[in-house]
Amino acid sequence: MYMATEPASAAHPIEGLILSIRGQRVMLDSDLAAIYGVTTGQLNQALKRNAERFPSDFAFVLTRQEFANLISQSVISSSYGGRRTLPWVFTEHGVVMLASVLSSPTAIEASVKIVRAFMLMREQLALHSVLAGKLSAIEQRLIGHDSEIADLFDALRGLLAEPEKPRREIGFHVREEARLKAAAAKTKK
Repeated sequence: MYMATEPASAAHPIEGLILSIRGQRVMLDSDLAAIYGVTTGQLNQALKRNAERFPSDFAFVLTRQEFANLISQSVISSSYGGRRTLPWVFTEHGVVMLASVLSSPTAIEASVKIVRAFMLMREQLALHSVLAGKLSAIEQRLIGHDSEIADLFDALRGLLAEPEKPRREIGFHVREEARLKAAAAKTKK
């Protein structure tokens, strides 16, 4: 599954390049190459020469479907013929390992910035989950209060309502009870 984070901006250019693929936060080899000041070919050559340093939880190749999703979401440009190979993506740990493989001052400095970007995103996600939990708790409390408030208003309406006067019935009605009492009173005399 692919999910892009917010687009890169002047304030946070690296955070906008971090993607969510296979449930992990990753960066594309081409984006890392641009940040490290090398070509994508040079970066991938360094990866191949040091393959033992990059287990599957540090770096992996995208599937054709994942790559197609990235292109359709305009994360990767499809102009100029596109890529000939499927791109590699690197997790936070892979980025750190890549900096040690490239070992140039630019790579080390860029690696620190990238790791900070990953840390910032992790903090933001943690903050969002805390806020979501608090909102859920408030919502649960309010749901209980809604029914209690509705009951209170019903009771208040009952107290404020004018009592209904009994309606006078239309027509001739025989009052059996009154007639029986009168007959009983006559017989007692």
